[in-house]
Amino acid sequence: MKKINIMDVTLRDGSYAINFQFSCADVMMIGGALDKLGYNYIEIGHGMGLGASSPKNGQSLNSDEEYLKSAQRSIKNAKYGVFCIPGVASYGDIEKAASLGMKFIRIGTNVDEIKKSEPYIKIAKSYGLEVMANYMKSYALAPEKFAEQVAISQSYGADVVYIVDSAGGMLPYEIENYYNAIRKVSDIRLGFHAHNNLGLALSNSIFAASIGIEMIDCSLQGLGRSAGNASTELFTICMQKYGYDLDIDYKKLLMVSNKLVRPFVKKTGIDPIDTICGVTSFHTSYLHTIHKQSAIMGCNPLELIEEYSKIDKIGMDTEKLATISKALQVDYNSLYNLNFTNYFGNEQL
Repeated sequence: MKKINIMDVTLRDGSYAINFQFSCADVMMIGGALDKLGYNYIEIGHGMGLGASSPKNGQSLNSDEEYLKSAQRSIKNAKYGVFCIPGVASYGDIEKAASLGMKFIRIGTNVDEIKKSEPYIKIAKSYGLEVMANYMKSYALAPEKFAEQVAISQSYGADVVYIVDSAGGMLPYEIENYYNAIRKVSDIRLGFHAHNNLGLALSNSIFAASIGIEMIDCSLQGLGRSAGNASTELFTICMQKYGYDLDIDYKKLLMVSNKLVRPFVKKTGIDPIDTICGVTSFHTSYLHTIHKQSAIMGCNPLELIEEYSKIDKIGMDTEKLATISKALQVDYNSLYNLNFTNYFGNEQL
């Protein structure tokens, strides 16, 4: 039978949706349930990873150490691990996490900053960890250039490289273009991380698996940053229907998800901000800057996002943003029709 590995990210990416307020009890209950169901990879911790909890990035309810100790007590068969952004996490954070039983780590950098991951990958490998290199905002680099970076990450010692649709706007053929370009230069295992801004997280994840991508990120109820991720429940069921080797009782899965995670789900309907981010490949980490500049100039935030994303899909240049906003029509009413309150953290991935 065909094989696929699911990385459940509920307890990490899902934390964005609840302002990083998962408790140690949640880690034990949800992580333990996923473990008993038969999932092999469970990611935990603050949405931005090790060392991220702070007033600037959002204060998590418990510490990295407390979350890891909770996972250590409750997850007995699956590998559990964390996310790590160079410059946010320290080398010491990795050492401490490794001592608490984690088996994998995901090193996340913007797709044009892969060099920053080198020392982190090498240190993680020295502790015997399985290392994934996550290329945030993957779509900002052409497939051929992306593939060159993959070969570099492999030379650093990464075991897996992830194509990351941070804005949730990639289409299936684009995923295939990246896959084909990578396979011309590297045989490294690949992963895919979807967001649902255009409603494609599940279908893109299914497609990614069908073309040979070995690891797929999912979360229970699709809980995650912005419009959320591919649903663990639905992806599991679809993979089983396609004949993949997943010995998971989907009925128990549905009941666990309904009891433990569905109460955290607050967002419904189609949100204009989530959607425009998907359409334009604009990352939600800069929405607080968009909101501020739109308020100053009285312009439509959706138009400002659309215009800015034409020149930059990775970072934020406030001077260029100000120049663009001055050229837009005044539209104060648009600000009252949009809700930015969920986007004032320093979101990543």
